[in-house]
Order: sequence, then C-alpha cells, then structure tokens
Amino acid sequence: QVQLVELGGGLVQAGGSLRLSCAASGIIFSSALLNWYRQAPGKQRELVAGITSGGNTYYADSVKGRFTISRDNAKNMVYLQMNSLKPEDTGVYYCNVPGGYWGKGTLVTVSA
Repeated sequence: QVQLVELGGGLVQAGGSLRLSCAASGIIFSSALLNWYRQAPGKQRELVAGITSGGNTYYADSVKGRFTISRDNAKNMVYLQMNSLKPEDTGVYYCNVPGGYWGKGTLVTVSA
C-alpha cells in the first residue's frame, strides 16, 4: 500500500530555515505528482507546493521565493526547503499524492 512519511519539522525562529522530507513507498515514484500541503491551527488544509514527474514546480503565492520543492527519484524522496520562515508558516505539513494518499504530517512551529 501507499505510505508517505514526513520528517524534519520542528521549532524555528522567524527568519530561519527548515527542510522537510517525505519518504514514499507503494507508488511508481518517478511517475507521481507530489505535493506538500499544510494546515494551520483553526484553518483549512492548503496546498503549499507541488512537483510533477517532469520536475515542473508550482507554489502558493504566500511561499513563492521562500520555499523550494524538489524530488529524488532514486531515493523515492520529496523535499521542501523552507527559508525566511514566518510565524504564519506555522502548521502541520503533509506530503500528498493525488488519489487520496496522505502522510501523517510533521509539525512546523515558527516563533516570532
């Protein structure tokens, strides 16, 4: 079955950086569209970034220029490099494969 496991969350001060990782199994990884979503306290889950099988990327306006999504098909990993973090980036970050596949999430807390 499909498994997605996120790593790399934590507490960071505003202006700092974190790198999230997602290990995927049970899918043909090289063909998969991969997304990162986040859910802030009291808010709906929102799309943060995505990367196609061909390496094309897309981002939410709120993170453009600060976040970078990448993939390593040899390792079945997708990453989210987050720089210049803001308190409003706080939330649980989820790895997603379209079709209803989600990881359990990793908490990112950005202090002011």
